[in-house]
Amino acid sequence: MSQFVKYCIKDLKLNIVGLMCIPPLIDDPSQYFKNLAELAKINNLSELSMGMSNDYECAIKNGATFVRVGSKIFTDD
Repeated sequence: MSQFVKYCIKDLKLNIVGLMCIPPLIDDPSQYFKNLAELAKINNLSELSMGMSNDYECAIKNGATFVRVGSKIFTDD
């Protein structure tokens, strides 16, 4: 993945500032979030978009800078 990020930045001249992931619903998201945070660190990327209404707390603990909490806004849970 690091080679792909470098390719996007150097060869395609894209301004990559972060990464995003949505882990599978049936798995513990922690390892996915940790892996993405490590990949961002290796590539010197500052933004991490990870986590949704059901796992945003875990995402924040693992370094998320953006979370998507749409269903929490529209429900009383």
